[in-house]
Amino acid sequence: MGRRQFDLEFKHTIVELLLSGKTLKEICLEYSLGESMVSRWRREYSTASGSLKSKEAITEEQLELTTLRKELREVKMERDILKKAVSIFSKSDK
Repeated sequence: MGRRQFDLEFKHTIVELLLSGKTLKEICLEYSLGESMVSRWRREYSTASGSLKSKEAITEEQLELTTLRKELREVKMERDILKKAVSIFSKSDK
């Protein structure tokens, strides 16, 4: 089962339900949503003064930062693999 994606209109509806007085648990049970996801939508709604962030709102710098973090993670993983390989081969030489 893959990740579900929700459009902005649905997210707005859920946040408006929260703001109207419905509890987080009620909404999550009724719509089969995770509490952390709904909380994040509410936080994004309040910080963006009434409009949820969309993927188009990501700046070039944020995109570059995300790309660089991914690349760094991959390079660290490669480095760790090479360290283990060197360790294994140096033990077998003895």
